[in-house]
Amino acid sequence: MISSQLLLLAVSLGAASAAVAQSHAPGSFEDGGDTLVSAMMMFLGNTDKVYILDKSEGNAAKFGDYPAMGAVYDIASRKAETMAVTTNVFCASGMHLPNGSFATFGGNGAVGKGGNISDVKYPDNPWQGLYDTQYGDYDGTKAIRILNPCGDGDDFTSPNCQWFDNASLLSMQSQRWYSAAEPMGDGTIVLIGGFSNGGYINRNYPNTDPAYEGGAANPTYEFFPANGRQQQFMNFMNKTSGLNAYALTYLMPSGKMLVQANYSTVLWDPLTNEETDLPDMPGQIVRVYPASGANAMLPLTPENNYTPTVMFCGGIYMTDWQWGNYSWPFADTWEIPASNKCHTITPEPTDGSTVDYVEDDDLPVGRTMGQFIALPDLTMLVVNGGANGTAGYSTRTYNTLEMPYGMSLAAEPVGQPAVYNPRAPKGQRWSTAGFDTSKIARLYHSSAILLPDASVLIAGSNPNVDVNLTAPFPTTYQAEVFYPSYFGAATRPTFTGAPSTLTYGGDPFDLKVPASAYAGAANDAADNTTVVLIRGGWTTHAMNMGQRIMQLNNTYTVNSDGSITLHVSQPPPNPNLFQPGPAMLFVTMSGIPSNGSWVIVGSGNIEQQPTKPASVLPASVRLDGASGTGSSSTTSSGKADGSTNGATSHTGAIVGGIIAAIAAVGILGAGFGIWMARRRRAAAQQASSLSYPMGTAPGGAGGVASGARAAGGGLRSSDSSAFMPLSQANGSTTWGANASSLSLNSPYYDDPRSASAEFDPYHQNAPRMSTNQARGPY
Repeated sequence: MISSQLLLLAVSLGAASAAVAQSHAPGSFEDGGDTLVSAMMMFLGNTDKVYILDKSEGNAAKFGDYPAMGAVYDIASRKAETMAVTTNVFCASGMHLPNGSFATFGGNGAVGKGGNISDVKYPDNPWQGLYDTQYGDYDGTKAIRILNPCGDGDDFTSPNCQWFDNASLLSMQSQRWYSAAEPMGDGTIVLIGGFSNGGYINRNYPNTDPAYEGGAANPTYEFFPANGRQQQFMNFMNKTSGLNAYALTYLMPSGKMLVQANYSTVLWDPLTNEETDLPDMPGQIVRVYPASGANAMLPLTPENNYTPTVMFCGGIYMTDWQWGNYSWPFADTWEIPASNKCHTITPEPTDGSTVDYVEDDDLPVGRTMGQFIALPDLTMLVVNGGANGTAGYSTRTYNTLEMPYGMSLAAEPVGQPAVYNPRAPKGQRWSTAGFDTSKIARLYHSSAILLPDASVLIAGSNPNVDVNLTAPFPTTYQAEVFYPSYFGAATRPTFTGAPSTLTYGGDPFDLKVPASAYAGAANDAADNTTVVLIRGGWTTHAMNMGQRIMQLNNTYTVNSDGSITLHVSQPPPNPNLFQPGPAMLFVTMSGIPSNGSWVIVGSGNIEQQPTKPASVLPASVRLDGASGTGSSSTTSSGKADGSTNGATSHTGAIVGGIIAAIAAVGILGAGFGIWMARRRRAAAQQASSLSYPMGTAPGGAGGVASGARAAGGGLRSSDSSAFMPLSQANGSTTWGANASSLSLNSPYYDDPRSASAEFDPYHQNAPRMSTNQARGPY
């Protein structure tokens, strides 16, 4: 165990006493700049940077000699720089780690121009790309990539700030494309299902081999780190065959997981692999990819006793035949309206009630590929998507050989956000009041993430096999920033005293809100103040994997100078409620949030998290006559340049002094582990005022890849909407049996090593890409 080496120093955005002044129009979109790569995936690495990933395609922006697949986006300047990514990350999954690092899992085989299989293939499997000499990407189907996020004060030319992406050293037990990822309470990540190779949906038609689909489906799950545990068959993946890519997963208080795919739902124990059937999705509406309904866990609050409820909205109903197969949908999906229905389920009720889906208020307009973003005022924003069709792309359907919207299987983009308030009376929970409509279509491969100033970065959209700037729905590089209604307040709260780490139970902590942070009577302001913990998650395909929002319990003391001291509890002593890792802490007063302060929740290690008794708070102390000195006015004007009005300037300080560590647990079998190397950066503090293919089927190819499609031209060799059957799992050195038992005496290990022999991908001798290298063979 190396927890003694872990220094968790967070960026405190609560150091300033000045109030945050507004400078953006509420409900508006602003130009977010050029992301350089289309933002298929994004995550917030810290208060300075958003990290972006794209599939291997012909992006004009390059890293070295090849089209870039990754970028780092600076929040303050709204500018991006390309990063090295070696393996094809197309349609991977991803998740945070307890120490604030991030990992991505799997992806596609190597591809070249037009999404075709790469020119260098595996000797024993001509349908699997190994490496492409034009695009420079390697097979990513088993890859695990690790990033230790850096910020403004760091040297991005340093290997410590780059992706570790070498699948010959660090990989999963099997190929996974469109897999799910969900962290457990100890920080271990469970990786579920996916394609081994594939296309539109994860099945042949007729579906005679629901579990494996002749080798194209992966019905197993595994752990990262594996710690000697082998992957296991998961019955739910067999039951939901076809529509189970990117299964929707949510850890519950018991440590079991809600898993939803196709129209089925289970409560599943990943440690025992036991499943408990829950009710089917009403109306057999499909919410999982490629129906891609919006889904999220609603806020966990003291009022609901931190009992998780999960919400599903939109998606689409189609018949079994209409869904088609690996090659393409049999229906003309763009003519089928998306659902406007919303349903919630509480998988582990504490009141003895029956577990069932409950219909909630309808969406203002039906959406496929809508995406929920948790906001610090305890509401849920939905953005992006289309009113008709599904995610994915294709060259044709069963009846249609000339697609009306290029390769897009969706149409009618929905550009106006909507916000859901779970505390509002039924019938009044959705609103679009005051929200502008974006002029940019955000369909397949769009993404969105909450920023530290409580705005929302929206980017991506690319329903194309390769870069296409003239398609009806083109490859999109322009980002936008959306400003929710609370940006109408002239003054935003600020606070001081933010901790760098939070524990599961234990002593409470105090935050101090100055009088300048609010207007009106102090007692009323204190009564309407909440402290909110948000993890934005890892976003792709209309999901934010790992997203959670929790209100921490608090009391207060009103002081004679009008300042308010908030006495705040630690998160409840159950790590399953809010798994260990990075998050942002907000103070919200009368629905107006502060900027977020970066914290690490838990020990920073992958381990059973230490817990203490729940925090005991003092009684609130009111003081009549005390009041705030901030402005109570609202504003509808804004500045497009991202500047502030009387706020402290962006300082660029980052999470610092962290020895980014994962405990001594095995990876890829016994004796092979990973720990993250030391961060060599100084700690600093920031102010809370920051600105900032194919069974035989109609229209399908047979079980071999040599035949041409009926009236549809040659069979495309790779990528999301065409499938090539696997001849066998490849046995190359990269993916061979020895990948789990590499020599512990190799030069890639620190010396001396302990008996656990962890692998350190950030060790100075480990092979990696520097920022001035072209991507190429390992």
